[in-house]
Order: sequence, then C-alpha cells, then structure tokens
Amino acid sequence: MLWEEPVGAGARRRLTDMQPVTPSSRRLAALAFLLVAAFCALGYRLVDIQVLRHEELLAKARHNTERAFHREPPRGEIRDIRGHKLATTISVKTIVADPTLIHPMTPHMARVLAPLLRTNEAWLNERLVPRLIRTETNGEPVFSKYVVLKHKVPIEEWESIQAALASATFGFDTNRLNKKQTAFLRNLRQRAVFTEEDMLRVYPNQSLAAHVVGFVNTESDGRGMKGADGIERVFDAKLNGVAGWRLTETDRYRRELVAYRAHDVEARPGLNVVLTLDARIQQIAEQALAEAMAKHNPVSASAIVVRPRTGEILALATLPGFDPNAPGMSPVAHWKNRVISDIIEPGSTFKIVVVSGALNEGIVSLNDHFHCENGSFTYAGRRLRDHHAYGVLSVEGIITKSSNIGSAKIGIQLGEQKLHDYIRGFGFGSRTGIPLPGEVAGIVHPLTNWTKLSISRIPMGHEIAATPLQMVMAMSAIANEGRLMRPMIVHRLEDAEGNVVAQYQPELTRLAVGPEAAREMVQALKTVTTKDGTAPGAALEHWTVAGKTGTAQKAGAGGYLPGKYFSSFIGFFPADHPELCISVVLDEPHNGYYGGSTAAPIFHAIADQTARYLNIPPDRFDSTELTRAAGKARLAGARRP
Repeated sequence: MLWEEPVGAGARRRLTDMQPVTPSSRRLAALAFLLVAAFCALGYRLVDIQVLRHEELLAKARHNTERAFHREPPRGEIRDIRGHKLATTISVKTIVADPTLIHPMTPHMARVLAPLLRTNEAWLNERLVPRLIRTETNGEPVFSKYVVLKHKVPIEEWESIQAALASATFGFDTNRLNKKQTAFLRNLRQRAVFTEEDMLRVYPNQSLAAHVVGFVNTESDGRGMKGADGIERVFDAKLNGVAGWRLTETDRYRRELVAYRAHDVEARPGLNVVLTLDARIQQIAEQALAEAMAKHNPVSASAIVVRPRTGEILALATLPGFDPNAPGMSPVAHWKNRVISDIIEPGSTFKIVVVSGALNEGIVSLNDHFHCENGSFTYAGRRLRDHHAYGVLSVEGIITKSSNIGSAKIGIQLGEQKLHDYIRGFGFGSRTGIPLPGEVAGIVHPLTNWTKLSISRIPMGHEIAATPLQMVMAMSAIANEGRLMRPMIVHRLEDAEGNVVAQYQPELTRLAVGPEAAREMVQALKTVTTKDGTAPGAALEHWTVAGKTGTAQKAGAGGYLPGKYFSSFIGFFPADHPELCISVVLDEPHNGYYGGSTAAPIFHAIADQTARYLNIPPDRFDSTELTRAAGKARLAGARRP
C-alpha cells in the first residue's frame, strides 16, 4: 500500500521554513562573520610577519635588543731587565648613563653627579637630556639609552659613586612615594648610571726612564691606547694585542641576557717588552743628574750607562723629565730625549777618533812627540789655541792634557781622507739604530765641503755634530778592543705567560780600529783621570778609570756663543777589562763649565754606586788591600786540589 502524504502537510512545512529571522540569529551570524574575518586578518598578519616582512622585523628586533661588547686587549707591560714594571695596565671603568631612565629628573641627576665626576653640572645636564635617534615607521620615537660620562675611572672611585647614588633622593620625598615613584627612584639609583670595563695605562715609577718608556695617547673613542713616544710608540703593535668581542642580547634595561649570548671571542693580551735597562741603575743616574741640575743649573743634563762588550744600555737618563702618567703637565720640550736627538759639537771627547785612527794606521805611537807651540798655533791663516801653554808633548800627553794643537797636528798627519773614513767608521753621521723615536744622524760634512781649516778643527771636535749616544758608543768601541756595537735597549719579548717570543742578541756594527790601537788608546785614556790629567774627579777608589773630558763652546747662527758651553765626560772601568762605559753631558752649566770640573764628578757618583750595586770586582788596591787579596789568593791556592 502506497504512503500518501496528508493533504496540507507540505504546505505547512513551507510555511514553517519561511518564518522570519530573529534578532539573536542575526547576532550569531554577525559574530560568525567577525570571527572568520578576524582569523583571516590574523592569518594575513602572521604571513606578513613571518614571510613578507620577516627580515625587516628581525633586523629591527636585533637593533633593539642585540648588543656588541668590545673587549679591549690588556696592553703588554714594559719591564726592566730584572722584571720591575716600568709600564703596566690596570682595570678601570667607563661611566655610562641611560637618559631615558633619568628624564624628567635630569637636573637633579646632574646636580648629584657633577661633584662625584668632578665635572661641570651644566655640561652634565645637557649630556643627560634624551636624544632622539630615529622615528619608527609607526611614528614611535626611539631615544638614545647610552651616553658616556667619563672614561678611565678607578674602581674605588666608581664604588664611591655607587654609594652616593644609592643614598641620593633626587628631589623626592622618600617618605611619600607611590609605587610608580618608588620604581622610578630605584631605576635612578641602580640602573640609570652604570659602567663598562675599561683599562688605564700607568707608570708606577712616575718619571723614571720616561724618555725611554714613553707614554700613550687615548684613542678617539676614549678607550683604546696608542703609543705616542718611546718604547710605547716603537713597539705599539706588539704591546697592543688583539681585541676581542661578544655579541649578545639585552633586556629593556640593556642588561645582558647571558643565555642569549651568540658569539664570544676573548681578547689576546699584548706582548711584554723587557728592556736592558736596570731600574736601580737608572735611578742612580737620574739622582746624580738631579744633583747636577741643582748645582750647575744647566739647560739640560744627560747620562748613559752601557756595557761595552754587548752594547746593552743599563741607564739612559735626561733631565728635565716628565711624568708619563700626565705628560701634558710638563712642557713639550721636556719630552725630548736629548741623548738621541740633541746634536752637539763634542769637543775634546772627539780626540779619541783622530788619535786612535793615527795609532791604527801606524802613523804615530804613544811615545811620539809633537810641539804644541806653547799654546798658540796658526794653520791656514787661523789661530788655534790651547787652554795652557804646552811645549813638547807625547801622543799620550796630548790626550792627558787634552791639547787642541797636538790633536790638530796628528789630524794633519793622518790626512783628510783617512780622518773622514775613521769618523764614519766610528758611526758618526749615521743613526745607531736604537729602537727609539727621534734619533738623528748628526752632522758629518762630505770631504768636498771641507775647508783648508777643517783638518785642524775637526780633530778637536769642531765642525762636526754628534749625539751623546753616538759618543758613548764610540768610546765603548775603544773599550771593546775596537769593536763598535749597536746599542741595545730591548732585551726580549714575552707573552702573558712569560714565554720568550723574541730574544735580541748583541750586534757588531763594524771594527772601528784594530785591537792593538784600541789597547794603546786605553793606556792614554787612563792618564786623564790621574792628578796630571784633566779629570782627576772622575777617578774611583777601587777601579781604574779611562776616559776623556770635553768642553765645547756652543755654536749659533752667527758663530760661537760667548759663555755657553757643552761640558762632558765619557769614561769606562775597570780600564783594562771594562764592564761599563758611562757618558755625562751638561748643556750650559753654571758655576764652572769645564768637563773635568762639572761632568767628571757626576760620572764618579754614577760609576761608584753602580759598581757597588753590580759587585764589579775591583782592580785597584792600597797596600792593606793588596796584602789581604794576596792572602785570599794563597788560601784559595792551598785549598785547590
């Protein structure tokens, strides 16, 4: 039987389907539409962020949170031969502020910080104002959160600043603060001012050996150091080391989030430079010069202590000096290393060149005699004088008495070409090669520029200019059997662990004269410090001294300057087996100007103290000492198997 739909049922269903939509159903439909639209917008936004603008937004996020920390490498130390620090580096702080954490209390912060940083309050007030760096695409301003206030602050000073900030009120009534004000004050005290690691170059001995050690300048960023003078300058690349760095992320207070540290490269410390200088001997030399400055009031004074056999410099001193911790506090003229940059007519100390050259050529012997014309000799139409009226003197006597006329006659016999060759052979007219900035070559005129008078003037140290270093190295060559050594000021380079990276060795420059001529010259020079010589004040009680005085009138643009002299003495001891050669030069001394009366006593003071400090065996004994020494020798012989 077929099912039949009742009449009117379909119609009723159609009537039901066409019933009007209620308000609630409309709201549901609208809500559904909004949800779909929101999800679509969110999807688009995700695509925009993750795909379309991914690189742009990532770069912006990194700019806001990433930070690169520069690691300045510890600069290597400069030490003396015994390991005493002449230049070193200590940890200090760079003080930095975040102006966004200070505003609007900028004037109050400036008032608190000004006395702590010892700087101007108005400058600080302007410095701490937030500076607009850029504006984001959405119009949001971005302000600087990093302003350097002061470099090279000692750690103890920073700790005092921290304590002062921690108790500062910055104009707030601390008893009536709401939560927001409390948080703001906490930021002012703890986060608004912070520090970064920094380094400071210090010179523990102040002015000691300042002309050798030199000093550094701070780079334009206020942190890095650049050698400006002395060893600091010449060995800057070795001392500097290699910088390190780390890339990391920070929070909104710019504090590092260690867990997000991406790269971390340690700085490599610079090498340590070990000098040939001995700080104690340097101190002895500088003290002796200081006493000479007080007594003779010269423009300057210098001293050098050298080992003749190796060329090692144990002391190199110049006064006036300066403190490399604050070089700007001294006149720039005081920075000058006069030992290598002053060129002077050496005067009678130069007689060692002409006499040793003539001995080496066999033209004269120590026992040959010359008439010294009773103090006045005319050559090439010009008069040459001695300080005393000498008659006939041996070659040895010419050195003993420092006769200008006798030296001139020896020079004439030697001849222009050979004299010029020996001058160059002793190193004059060329830089010694010492690794210090500012060395000059001196003046040695070519033979074509010599006048007829030159052959009589150059032997006594006129018409030529040399540095004190050139003169002491020439005298050291005589002491070293004619071997001219290159001066050594750097002994070795070491890494931070003390491993030797480079070792410098003594270097022979050339043979200036033969050993026999040098030994004969030594015998003549030994007479200078006797009672008959020009420098008895240089003699030592327990060591035989050989040396030569020099007194040279200063030359000016219009000729020689009346009453202005360079006074000098250069000597070595023990004379027959020299351990040390010492030079002393005074520029325009008062209360006497002869080298024997001004420079020789300074030599004596330096030599005597240094010999005792180094325990150099004596070679001079009185009768009691000779008896005691002989007894010790016999006792030692009896004990020998």
